[in-house]
Amino acid sequence: MREPKETANPRRIPRTLAGTAVAPADSARSQALQLYEAGLRLMQERKYDKATVTFEKILTNGPGDLCERVRIYIAACAQQLEHVRNSFASLDEQYDYAISLLNTGDYDDARQHLEDILEKDRNCDFVYYGLAVLSSMTGRQENCLEHLNEAIRLNPRNRIQARGDSDFQDMVDDPRFTELLYPEIS
Repeated sequence: MREPKETANPRRIPRTLAGTAVAPADSARSQALQLYEAGLRLMQERKYDKATVTFEKILTNGPGDLCERVRIYIAACAQQLEHVRNSFASLDEQYDYAISLLNTGDYDDARQHLEDILEKDRNCDFVYYGLAVLSSMTGRQENCLEHLNEAIRLNPRNRIQARGDSDFQDMVDDPRFTELLYPEIS
């Protein structure tokens, strides 16, 4: 006697007393795995806050085996965020870190660190200058002018520095920028 041939579908749907069981949806697991990989990439890029948000999306309806691992990564992200927030020996050191974030294109985190410094000391002309550069690079002309004006008010040498700073290239066509940098001409 011949054995029955296996069907072409290697994934068999089991029969139950109530009828045929529904195969588990692989699309939900596939989506959870994509989020998991995205979270890991964000962790490698040291974007722990964004990784945490991504991992938390998995917790809402992800598979149980993956959720356990995700909880561990969320805890690791929280630990790293706490370490980064508290590890600056000085405002200058935090400023340098913010500028490194700006240079790598992490504008939101750079802005947050610069604003954190200003909460501690409103007289840091270099922070206003950094915020002006950041605003110029992100197309926020009004903010750029406000921050640069404050940087120059606190330290007039910032005017000279800004004249040769290529980070303000998007501002050169704005007459208000020219007036700010060259008040002797107006």
